[in-house]
Parts: sequence; structure tokens; C-alpha cells
Amino acid sequence: MLALFGFVSLLALVVFHTLIAGVATRFFRLRLNTSWGSVVYTLVLTPMLLLISMLVFTGVLNVGIGINLGSPTLVIALLVGLPLVLGAAIDYLYVPSPDEVELPDTN
Repeated sequence: MLALFGFVSLLALVVFHTLIAGVATRFFRLRLNTSWGSVVYTLVLTPMLLLISMLVFTGVLNVGIGINLGSPTLVIALLVGLPLVLGAAIDYLYVPSPDEVELPDTN
């Protein structure tokens, strides 16, 4: 039963990290006016944010308890790399570009 709870909580953390990565990618695309700035910030700052979140959730809150993935590299790939790629892909492929969205006039 503990392993089932650990697996479900680990899967929920992957989904949560994907949401964070997608929102961070979108934030950088909206706020930065350069073409490469959003890519650089997404590839540098988002993994640091996900790494800190991973350390808090897996260390303090014991998310994924009872699950042995084998190596720390696999844990980082699962909780940082995969959500980063999925979040950025969702934002770039499925959400319209900030230039294509028409905003109403506020006057």
C-alpha cells in the first residue's frame, strides 16, 4: 500500500512539475521581448525551480516514499527533465503564440 501511495504521489509531482514548467515557459515568452531570451531563461531558470521543488517535495514531504528508481540520475530526469520538456512542448506547440493573441482595448 505504501508503494502505491508513493507511485501516485510521484506521478502527481510529475504532473505538477509539468504545470510549473509550462507556466514558467509562458511567463518568459510573454515578458521577454527578445527571440532567444525566453529560450535561455526557460532552459536555465526553470530547471533550477524544478530542482528546488523536487528537493522540497521528496525531502521534506516524502513524496514517492517506497519507490526505488535505482539512481539519482533517473530521479532528476523524471522530476526535472521530463516535466521541462513536456511543459515547454505544450506551451510552444499547443498554446497560441503571444503575438497571435488579440487583446481587447482597455479604453
